[in-house]
Amino acid sequence: MNCRMLSIFELHSDCYLHKWRVTFALVKNSDSIDTFIERAIQLLGDGRVLVGGDISEDYSHDESLGLERIAPHCLIYIHSAKECADIVAIANELSVSVTARGSGSGLSGGAIATADGVLLSFEKMDRILEIDTLNHTATLEAGVTLSKLSQALAEVGFVYPVYPGELSASIGGNIATNAGGMRAVKYGVTRHNVLGLEFVTASGNVIESGGKFVKSSSGYDLCQLIMGSEGTLALVTKVTVAITPVADSTVTLLVPFASVGAISSAIPEVLRSNFTPSILEYVEGSGLMVMASREGLNLGIPKSVADGARAYLICMLEESDQETLERQQLRISDQLIESGALDVFALSASQALHLLAARESAFWVAKDLGATEMIDIVVPRSEVPTFMEKVGAVGERYETLITAVGHAGDGNIHLSVFESDPKLKDHIMSDLYKVGVELGGEISAEHGIGTAKKKYFIEHSDPAKIALMREIKRAFDPNGILNPGKVF
Repeated sequence: MNCRMLSIFELHSDCYLHKWRVTFALVKNSDSIDTFIERAIQLLGDGRVLVGGDISEDYSHDESLGLERIAPHCLIYIHSAKECADIVAIANELSVSVTARGSGSGLSGGAIATADGVLLSFEKMDRILEIDTLNHTATLEAGVTLSKLSQALAEVGFVYPVYPGELSASIGGNIATNAGGMRAVKYGVTRHNVLGLEFVTASGNVIESGGKFVKSSSGYDLCQLIMGSEGTLALVTKVTVAITPVADSTVTLLVPFASVGAISSAIPEVLRSNFTPSILEYVEGSGLMVMASREGLNLGIPKSVADGARAYLICMLEESDQETLERQQLRISDQLIESGALDVFALSASQALHLLAARESAFWVAKDLGATEMIDIVVPRSEVPTFMEKVGAVGERYETLITAVGHAGDGNIHLSVFESDPKLKDHIMSDLYKVGVELGGEISAEHGIGTAKKKYFIEHSDPAKIALMREIKRAFDPNGILNPGKVF
């Protein structure tokens, strides 16, 4: 039905009204995109505004598995918050959809634009504006990659503790999904380490919230509301993050277990100690060997131990002095052995570096081996043993291979599903998400919902909660131009 032909009776229905608004925006967008492009070129110059075949195929996808590639109608490289505000204001006036993109390393389709929309690339906004070692903060533009930030901080003896693994990822992209990673067990995720934001609203206003301070009780916390919103509420242009001094002493332990249940039961014992590991990762035995082989890494595990190891725990400890570290290592090693570990191996610095690189290659290993979906469910840590047991039951029921690695210290388990039949895969995904939610967990821990998980997020969420989220979206973006079709 043409949106301009809807009757007054249909408009009385909230459902039809929502449909009408969406359809109207699309029709108007179709009529307005050329006008938008003309005005964008007048503002920025044609070298910064690309259309059609001038846009690289790289901008049609992120790293998610199984999603359709969609080329944006227009690609614009943003250089400043003012430019972003001016462009978004034009888009809002003309009802043109806008999607933000950092490095395109996401795994949920969040940075894929609509075919009739605009993709705003922040990769040129990559300046580190300040490193403040007195306040332990760094202020940077949204397009700064974790690699660039890490190198700059290393020169002054500091580190940004959030480590999602993909160092090519941008800080803006990390904020969009509230990225986590291996160090979340000790340092938390992105939302725990971002102190301030500058962002552009749908109407083109530039707003600042938070700053170089660690607490505030001054109205609504807009920083936390923007965090994890996947570019659907506002576009982040500048960030202030907390940084921490580099630890003087570290050690990485590789701990084999004979069963998944044993390793899951050992985790609470480790976390009950007075020493919190900076990394506590779970890797299946066979998966670890494949990862190590790809890195050309000899872990020094005797064959007699490796043959009986069903799973491994990677445990990194760090302290300000060697004596405290050694006490921590001894205590946790004893706890692990008492909890059923086959042995505890302290790795050399080189082995540890390569092992963590191997762990972060898990996604690429699974992808190369034919995984069709990657899931990042999170459950309470105490439920990890039950969760893994139920995941195994789902795999057996559908006769489908499901492999796992995970941030064991925070209950975030990454599952790779190897199922090529779309209908069967859909049932498997739904069952896995149901298991996670019923155990008190959530659909996504750190990759975001995007389009990849949208169906399952709505299916397994409280309708009242989704309705409230839609109200928040309408308050921030009444015309629905910011990353439409994502999250819900």
